[in-house]
Amino acid sequence: MVVAASGGRRIGGPEALLRQGDALLVDSVCGIAREVGCAPLVVVLGASANQVRRAAALEGATVVIDKAWGTGLGSSLRVGLEALKEAPAEIDAALVFTVDMPGVTVEAARRVALLPHSGALVCATYDGMRSYPMLLGRRHWAGIATLAKSDVGARPYLLAHKTEIVDIACDAVADGNHLDNPDALTLYGLSRTGGE
Repeated sequence: MVVAASGGRRIGGPEALLRQGDALLVDSVCGIAREVGCAPLVVVLGASANQVRRAAALEGATVVIDKAWGTGLGSSLRVGLEALKEAPAEIDAALVFTVDMPGVTVEAARRVALLPHSGALVCATYDGMRSYPMLLGRRHWAGIATLAKSDVGARPYLLAHKTEIVDIACDAVADGNHLDNPDALTLYGLSRTGGE
């Protein structure tokens, strides 16, 4: 699942509309998800969703819209997990990416996704801090969706189940920084495509 719904308030526009080279950032993240075998691939859009749909390839993705995207990551996570409920029963876990982390790599995703099963709770860590990508086992989806609020996403559920979490250090293979200020655009070679 790729969460790409944010309005990018701190960087001046939606992250999903940022361009990284010849591709939109959302397509780059979807490419990582496909490379590690994510299927079905669900992309959650929100801010400027119509423009993102027109501009992005979103190859092979099921696109869902979070109409409450302005309330934060929690809402988008709920929408994405709800869409995944329709996935075949043999889909045991969801690998979750956020589009605001352009330093996440295929190698980091592979490390986190190594053992998908219905009870999985696996987090990438950077400098010892939990972040994305995360592998969320199917038996946890309903609980995560219930507790996901505003900008905290899965954090409340993870705190309540901390003894079940497997942390995978990804510092050596990825960068866990979020796009949280305009200077980050330059750092990652990103450019704007505009907004609606």
